[in-house]
Amino acid sequence: MVDSIWDDIKREYRYGNMVTRIIFVNIAVFLLINILWVVLRIADNWSDTTPKLYLIIRDGLALSSDPWFMITHPWTLITSMFLHEGFWHILFNMLMFFWFGRIVGDFIGNHRVLPLYLLGGLMGALAFFVYAGLRYFDAPTVATAWGASAAVMATVVAAGVISPDYIMRVILLGDVKLKYIVAVFILVDIIGMGGTDNTGGHFGHIGGALMGWLFVWQLRRGNDWSAPINKWINQLISLGKALREGRLPRKGPKVVYRNPSRGGTQQAPPSARQQQSHPDASSHQERLDAILDKIKVLGYDSLSTEEKEFLFNASKR
Repeated sequence: MVDSIWDDIKREYRYGNMVTRIIFVNIAVFLLINILWVVLRIADNWSDTTPKLYLIIRDGLALSSDPWFMITHPWTLITSMFLHEGFWHILFNMLMFFWFGRIVGDFIGNHRVLPLYLLGGLMGALAFFVYAGLRYFDAPTVATAWGASAAVMATVVAAGVISPDYIMRVILLGDVKLKYIVAVFILVDIIGMGGTDNTGGHFGHIGGALMGWLFVWQLRRGNDWSAPINKWINQLISLGKALREGRLPRKGPKVVYRNPSRGGTQQAPPSARQQQSHPDASSHQERLDAILDKIKVLGYDSLSTEEKEFLFNASKR
């Protein structure tokens, strides 16, 4: 049974959209941090105090208002937006992300979901630091923060800006336009900024909301903020794959042919690319032509990992 469940999870992660993958990562981190909590509590004979090792690990993944801590723990800018402790915290965040993330993916593309999530989390972290700086003058203590709320708010607001009249069914209220749902969320956080409960969190939510609006506004002006992030992610994936295979990453290969009569190397003309050497050459050549045309229009970096690998193998034939 366990193997069957694990196979289902791997299949859903591999073939699911980016919303599904991000949710899986959040759930995995939640389970690991809470299993660690249980193990350390048992090892500590259920002491009334929180195990120190647990605090070290949790806080080592969370944001801190301490500047030196952030300098020595820069990864927390990313890990904090995947970290949850409480069940209701992660449940509410992931349900929100599932509902609104699918709208974002359907309207502006699945490949923009993760960059928006990351940018929203980073803007939320910036807003948290602003709050911590203002708070320091009244209460010079270190504050910590974690959770996907800012990243989720970026997704929620982006969905509202993309399709404000999109209809969602709300329990007890019926059909409600998306713009009104988003407006309520923002209003709650604005009011929360003046309260005493999770004030830093509300600052972070507003920061994420601002990023959601900016992301779509810039996209409509022709500035795709997801492009450099996706490029950076693809480079990391390629580097990781190369390291696992024990080789250094290569630069993008070029498909060329050598003219024996001239002794030089040049780009293959269409007639040369259309030669067939075996029964599958036609479909192989069609795919190669499509990839080459894509490079001509969008550049090599627009290729997926699978297309790059196909092109690399074709260059060695």
